[in-house]
Formats: sequence, C-alpha cells, structure tokens
Amino acid sequence: MTYFEHEGTDDKTLESNVRTYCRTFPSVFAKGEGTFIYDEDGRRWYDFLSGAGALNYGHNHPLLKAALLQYIEQNGAVTTLDLNTRAKQSFLASFDDIILRPRDLKYKVQFCGPTGANSVEAALKLACKATGRSGLVAFSNSYHGMSIGAMSVTASFRRRKEQYLNPSWVHFLPFDGFTGMREELQFVRKMLTSKGSGISAPAAIIVEAVQGEGGVNVASSEWLREIRQLATEIGAVLILDEIQAGCGRTGRFFSFEHHGVKPDMVCLSKSISGMGLPMSLLLIAPTLDVWNPGEHNGTFRGFNYAFVTAKEALQKFWNSPGFADTVDARCRYLALALQAWKKDFQLRIVRTSVLGMFAGIELASEDLAAIVQNECFRNGLIVERCGPLNDTLKLLPPVLIEAEELDGGLRILGEALARHCR
Repeated sequence: MTYFEHEGTDDKTLESNVRTYCRTFPSVFAKGEGTFIYDEDGRRWYDFLSGAGALNYGHNHPLLKAALLQYIEQNGAVTTLDLNTRAKQSFLASFDDIILRPRDLKYKVQFCGPTGANSVEAALKLACKATGRSGLVAFSNSYHGMSIGAMSVTASFRRRKEQYLNPSWVHFLPFDGFTGMREELQFVRKMLTSKGSGISAPAAIIVEAVQGEGGVNVASSEWLREIRQLATEIGAVLILDEIQAGCGRTGRFFSFEHHGVKPDMVCLSKSISGMGLPMSLLLIAPTLDVWNPGEHNGTFRGFNYAFVTAKEALQKFWNSPGFADTVDARCRYLALALQAWKKDFQLRIVRTSVLGMFAGIELASEDLAAIVQNECFRNGLIVERCGPLNDTLKLLPPVLIEAEELDGGLRILGEALARHCR
C-alpha cells in the first residue's frame, strides 16, 4: 500500500475527494529546480503552472535557498505570531525601500493568515468597518478565494456554491469586455451612481486587473481608471486583488502599475515570499487602518522563513538594474508566440490574452482544451486550464525563465495545438 492508498475507500486513496491538480497531473513529484519539476523516477516537466502563480521565480532558486538555509542553520525564529523579529523588520525595510517608495505608494502593511483568501477576508472586513457600510461590488468572472467572504465576491459558478453563503450583500457588475457593448463603462457608472439602480453605496469595490481563474481577462487602462474614479466618487474602498497577478507576473511588480492607478487596499500572497512559502499581506492606505489590536489575526502571520526569502527576492531581483529588462524580453517573446498561434489556428483558438508572463489561450471547447492539456503533460509540459467553461489554457512560466527554456515549453504547446487545432 502506498501513501496515496487506503484500504476500505472506494478509490483506495487516503486523501480527500477535494483534491484537484493531482487528478490532472497524476505523477508523484519529488524535486523542483528552476523551470522544471521532476517525478520520483527522474522524469522532467516544464512547469508552466508555477504553483498557480506562487513560484514566479521558479523552484528553489539558489539565492533564496541559500538565505533560508543560512537562517535555519542559525536557529532563526520560525513562527512568532506578530512579535517583532529581525526577519520581519528586514523584510519591511526592503519592501518599503525597493517596492513602495519608488512607486510613491504609502501603505501600512498587515500580515494576514498565510493564504490569499485570508488577505481578501481582511480587506472586506476592514472596508466595511472603515466606511460603516456593508455592501460590496465585484465583477463577472472574478475569483478571490474559497473561504466564505472571498467566495461571496467570486462570480465563477463552477466554484461559487450558493449553499455556502448569503450573496445578498454583493452586487456583480460586468468586467471590462464581458458584455461586448461599447456602453459597458457607462452602464457600470449608471448602476453605481444613480438612485433606483438597486445598489446602495458599497463599502468596497474589489477587482483584479488581470482575471486569472476567470479566463485570463486583462482590464484596459481606461476601464480600470474609471473604476478608480467611481470608487472615489461614491466613497467606496478600491481593493485590488494582486494575489496571482502581482510580484512581477505581468512584468511589473504590481499589475495596476500598467494603468497608473493607486488602490486603497492591495491583497498580496502567492509569490510574495519568493519561494512558495506561505505568506499573505494586505496593504492599507493609512487613513483606513482602523483595526483594533487583534481584530483580524492568525497563528501563522509571523512565518519568518517566508520573511527571509521574501526579503532576499526583493534585494536580489527587484533591486537589480537588469532584472526588469530581462523579464521584459521574456514577456515580448511569449506575446509573439500567442500572436502567431492565434493566426495559425484561428478556427479553433477563440481568443488569446497576455500581459507580461500571464497568458491565456481560449479554445473552441472544454474538451479540446483538455485534449491539448493532456498531450502537453504526456510530452513534458504542465499547464493549467481556467475560465468559466474551463476551456482556456493558462500559462504561468517563471518570470526568470531562461530563453531556451521558455522556447522549449512553448514548442511542446505549439506542437499540441498544431495537432489538434488545425
């Protein structure tokens, strides 16, 4: 009997039925290095899943690993709730010096429980407390997590089960391009500013600049700037969910940097630790930081290993003059590949979208997307599917990927598309 089997269960598996990724990618993985992940027999895959965006710098980057091993060797504090530690202070100083100040961003930093969903929960709670309101506005095809509050602002019916929550306090409006109508922005404005629309002034508007699980939908600058303006007009807190699109995924540290907007709150998780270690932040405009001590907390909000690798990632990558240029070059190459595939396979590729190293390929059906995904896996490439119909291939290669590695992974995908999409 293996660790994955259990006598007496229908599928002979000890793990709960809730498991997902291991059903699609059924190998037993043992090692990860850079762009690649290896099974227990040594077979190698290009990893374009990247921990669903938690491994923007790849697996076990040697600089981050060295810093962590040194910290462990020195018996550095591990879990400390919100006690002050050298590791936490060092991360905060680096984050302020390298990320916030150069972008003229003035935020307080809240350490949340170590998941993106917990950051979303904190943001929603704090917005309601700060404004004295209870309503929320979210958008079509949104995804913000699987806890109760986060699910309430998630539009995907594949994940959003009504028996889990009471959605009456959330209003959904169309994300950029959802209706295909030219008057879409005017409709959103009318619903949020006109009496009789049925939407009272909300506590917050929560939005992704790039929707990941919703199908890789990229907001335009015009649309996101209008949402920023609307939030200001109606006195609502603008929350940007940067959990998957942040930390360099779109070619800039924050995806909203492409649009010239400044949110009131920012949710960060996934790649903020730099190495896939659990870590979650909520960035808060100082005037909104109205928490009482302990009003939102969590045992593992002081995971010092994550502080160590997060600081190292900021210092070694984002503080390096050539880092942004290298990432930009990889982003352009990925965009050109999608452009070529859209032209070559236009009968079966409905749409492509890309911002930085965040790309989606919507195919003609869920079945076709599954066929392409499975062939990629057989040939050594791991890619995820997303979208409300699960018909979109989502590409999340490491932002630090070498040019030849990016080319190798895209070659496998291109061959699968050529075989099934002509």
